[in-house]
Amino acid sequence: MIFDKIHQFNFPTTIRFGAGVIKELPAYLKANGLSKPLLVTDPTVSALPFFTEIVADLEAHHFSVVVFNDIHKNPVKSDVYKGTEVWDQNSRDCVIGIGGGAALDVARAIVLRVNHREDLFKYDDLIGGDVFVTNEVPHFITVPTTSGTGSEVGRSAIISDDETHQKKILFSPKLMAKIVFADPLLTMDLPAHITAATGMDALTHNMEAFLAKNYHPLCDGIALEGISLIRDSLVTATLKPDVESRSKMLLASMMGAIAFQKGLGVVHSLAHPLSSLLDTHHGLANAVNIPYGMAFNIAGFEDRFARIAQALGLKTETGEAVVNYLFELNSKLGIPHHLRDIGVSMENIDTLADLAFADFAHPNNPKPVSRADFKALYLEAL
Repeated sequence: MIFDKIHQFNFPTTIRFGAGVIKELPAYLKANGLSKPLLVTDPTVSALPFFTEIVADLEAHHFSVVVFNDIHKNPVKSDVYKGTEVWDQNSRDCVIGIGGGAALDVARAIVLRVNHREDLFKYDDLIGGDVFVTNEVPHFITVPTTSGTGSEVGRSAIISDDETHQKKILFSPKLMAKIVFADPLLTMDLPAHITAATGMDALTHNMEAFLAKNYHPLCDGIALEGISLIRDSLVTATLKPDVESRSKMLLASMMGAIAFQKGLGVVHSLAHPLSSLLDTHHGLANAVNIPYGMAFNIAGFEDRFARIAQALGLKTETGEAVVNYLFELNSKLGIPHHLRDIGVSMENIDTLADLAFADFAHPNNPKPVSRADFKALYLEAL
């Protein structure tokens, strides 16, 4: 069995992958001369038994552990500032991000802010702020507990402005984790609805990365394999989870994050405003929007959709077959087909369209997306 042992991948950073690999964390810290970790997570994860066990294991090995978990499910700048204050007050020497995308984004942003104390959004990559990331950063370790964003292998953090709700990207190669401990056992107790939503997020990453207009055949190959892994495992991981399905989803999640350095697209620009404006779970926002966004992209890119259909194992290799598959997959996972079923109302549409058009993801979509297109897509999905 391929999933009954621990593997090491060095792509793009060192990834220790396998059931039980989290037990290697104390030895790694000791080998690197680290003794005072700041564990950054969210309120839900911090209450789970496996997190308590991680803390207890570190303390049993005589590490001084401080936990910061005061973050929103869609993180904002003030979360990062509060976490940096905890770092300052407790004289830490490394950051360990444990959780899903929100926790890992906040952890990565804290890593940036420790030695970069100007306004956090000065470092926004969309305005060239990455050139100001010049100082050293603390030792950074990531431990994913969901199979969705793949933030554990990323180099960027997405943080929203508390007031405007606009999402900013903090980016630098310096922000990549030194090592990832990817343990599928930490994902086993995720509730079905979170498994489904995060899994659809991973699928969206892989599909949009493959369709993104930039030329990057390395990312294309990774994305197609990620799509195949999700085809084989998401329904099982959600409805009857086992180590194999959870392992495949964790791999596919990381692959999606590696692939989307090529770019994302219209679906993410539809989803991001739902999270920042209405506090919708990011994966759920992607899941509801992906059939509509994919349908928008078919014309002119039929050959790309044929490749996606092949990766999904569909008998009919067309974009329409892919869209039908996505609607059917959402039904199997208990995800609704319409935005109205997740709290979106007609009065939100214009604001959502404004935010979507201002979003950073759609410029890499294979075809241009206007504000009118975004409004039409929201209305179709409503």
